[in-house]
Amino acid sequence: MSKRCRLTGKRPLTGNNVSHAHNKTRRRQLPNLQTKRLYVPELGRWVKIRLSARALRTVTKKGLMSFMADQGLSLKDVTC
Repeated sequence: MSKRCRLTGKRPLTGNNVSHAHNKTRRRQLPNLQTKRLYVPELGRWVKIRLSARALRTVTKKGLMSFMADQGLSLKDVTC
């Protein structure tokens, strides 16, 4: 399963760990992904989505269908 938010498209970031001696090793910063069941009142059913914590806050505020309309997504694109 990819480490990517289905709504916002957030992906892992890459960079370096830098020690005090300035040694560099590669590292990844992963997005905070959660698998949630959300109720969609427009459809009258539950959907299961893997999304980031930031996207979950926005969906809670705006609603899933209006957020997906703003992003240009359909329900088929985001469900698990």
